[in-house]
Amino acid sequence: MQAIWKGAISFGMVTIPIKVFSATEEKDISFRQVHVADGGRIRYKRICSIDGEEVPYSDIGKGYEMPDGRMIVLEPDDFADLPLTSKKVIDVLEFVPADQVDPLYLGKSYYLAADGGPGAKPYVLLRDALEGSELYALVKVALRSRESLGLLRTVDNILILQVMLWPDEIRDAAFAAPPEDVEIRSQEKAMASSYIDTLRGEFNPDQYHDEYRTALEQVVEAKAAGVPLPAESDEEETEGAEVVDLVAALRASVEAAKARRAAAGEAPAKKAPAKKTAEAKSPAKKTAAKKAAAKKAEPKKATKKSA
Repeated sequence: MQAIWKGAISFGMVTIPIKVFSATEEKDISFRQVHVADGGRIRYKRICSIDGEEVPYSDIGKGYEMPDGRMIVLEPDDFADLPLTSKKVIDVLEFVPADQVDPLYLGKSYYLAADGGPGAKPYVLLRDALEGSELYALVKVALRSRESLGLLRTVDNILILQVMLWPDEIRDAAFAAPPEDVEIRSQEKAMASSYIDTLRGEFNPDQYHDEYRTALEQVVEAKAAGVPLPAESDEEETEGAEVVDLVAALRASVEAAKARRAAAGEAPAKKAPAKKTAEAKSPAKKTAAKKAAAKKAEPKKATKKSA
């Protein structure tokens, strides 16, 4: 499978070189506009709305239309200095509880693979740290010149990048709310709950199929042969940084994170109670602890009062 993007995960002081692959693909059938008489494709000319002349691709730029109708033409230099800091880097911002993420924010999914030998160990380290933690890594990433929020999570021992929508891209849902004066009788709710229980089952999407698409594909195959797929272009190669000492890098990352939170006035996160180590449970340690406790428990001898 062809990688669509190559870069690195910035996990504190640790850099994880990765390749990004699309985790999903659209299976819908698309059509071309053709001349019914001979099947020739309909072509469109790029005509300027002002002078009526056909415009070659070399003379076509990007324009932004203002609400008042003015067209602002942007040059390549206007895009060069934009603050796209996460270009070719998936920057971990923080770790958030998984149950706090509304699925409404979630967009396209991508598989992340370690890029080369040096990236395997830090990749597995981040994967194992996330596995079972009930946390998602909130990240910022730029794919195809568009910066997005995203989540890193684990699925089947693989890191998944789930691109998210920005908060201002979520429309206000107030218009879809039903009237507040609608009353539901208890019997109606009970019957609805009963129906839900009747259809309750384990999530298994493989048992469902797009019957319309299957039938349409059969119609197309019966009328014409398939066409070869277009060749995919190679993505730019990027070299992954080798991690020399993971422990040292992670220790520096923790200290830097604490310093940032202290500067921002945030309270440090509470640590989970430390588990007893094998050393603390050893017989020698237990014996010494018991002797010390017994010595403290001995009553002090009373001293004679001076006459």
